[in-house]
Amino acid sequence: MKEDIILAGVGGQGILSIATVIGSAALSQGLYLKQAEVHGMSQRGGDVQSHMRISSDPIHSDLIPKGCADLIVSLEPMEALRYLPYLSREGWIITNTVPFKNIPNYPEMSAIEAELGRLPHVIALDVDAIAAEMHSPRSANMVLLGATAAVLDILDADLLREGIRRIFSRKGEAIVETNLQAFEAGIRFAQNLK
Repeated sequence: MKEDIILAGVGGQGILSIATVIGSAALSQGLYLKQAEVHGMSQRGGDVQSHMRISSDPIHSDLIPKGCADLIVSLEPMEALRYLPYLSREGWIITNTVPFKNIPNYPEMSAIEAELGRLPHVIALDVDAIAAEMHSPRSANMVLLGATAAVLDILDADLLREGIRRIFSRKGEAIVETNLQAFEAGIRFAQNLK
């Protein structure tokens, strides 16, 4: 059993936190994990992507070949499209619908939505609005992780919850609970779409 995941977004959105929670959950389950270093600018506003490979068997490469990603998880819609060549035929895209317009020629959202609409497996949600409704805009990344949990086959949602607890525990119980609530909101949204 294996799962190849590309995480994408813009620096400062929380891609590394998502990767850390998924990695923690995978290791706690005794799975093999390889993660390519984050490519792009990790500073606020630059594009960021990372390859994560999780398997019950040893993994020999940390890079995902084109056409083999099971999931593209993106906190920015154009960044989700940037990595389409990596998506397998049955793969899923889980993406935020709110653009981070960090370039002057950012495409029209209607064009991005049309491209996403042609794909068979997409969960597109406004993670920013969901997090804002919870009075926690900084937990938008955990909303996206929750939506991802609905289609992530190799890891149980309870392991991800434990990962959230481990990763955010140093920030206090209130932060842990806020992130767990955001995660649950993402799961609910995705389950209503399936």
